[in-house]
Amino acid sequence: MKNGFHYQFATILFILMAYSNLQAQAMELPYKEIPAYPPDYASGNVVSRMIDGLGYRYYWATEGLSQKNLDYKPSEDGRTVMETLEHIYIMSKNILLAPDAKPYEHPKNPPKYSYKELRALTLQNLNAASNKVLGKSPEEIEHFKVIFKQGERTSEFPYWNMINGMIADCIQHTGQIVLMRRASGNPQNPNVNVFLGKTKE
Repeated sequence: MKNGFHYQFATILFILMAYSNLQAQAMELPYKEIPAYPPDYASGNVVSRMIDGLGYRYYWATEGLSQKNLDYKPSEDGRTVMETLEHIYIMSKNILLAPDAKPYEHPKNPPKYSYKELRALTLQNLNAASNKVLGKSPEEIEHFKVIFKQGERTSEFPYWNMINGMIADCIQHTGQIVLMRRASGNPQNPNVNVFLGKTKE
């Protein structure tokens, strides 16, 4: 009887631990390190790699931010780190929508996300966008569109504007976060290697 109880307890404990590990894996955010590079330099692969590079930089620029970091801004009329995160999140939605030529419409009452929610949503958007463009040919990319919708008014641009617009802009703002977190006493992990796309443990 005693041995049977111990066996049942050990089985339940094993199941709980396995479930806990699965939950942890499901919650793990993308871009802790950069994915393996694509097999060739096809157009979609190059754009995908640009987004992956942004994702890796963003992951580590935003890892472990304190409330003091989030509230920091370099000047009275500048954005705080939190406001910069919100701005990058909006652009990540644009990056995600463009491969499907779907319009971005700014909501009238946008939800307020926490720092952790913003970080997770942004990384997930970038990862999904990278997967959408991966392997696409120049002919397929011709059908990607950057579309803005405001009421009845719609503005449409070719994907070229996404590359020099939102993707480049997100990289710039991610660099600003690195600078601002250092200025507010919490530098980025010094083991981040953007060239290799890996961070020493």
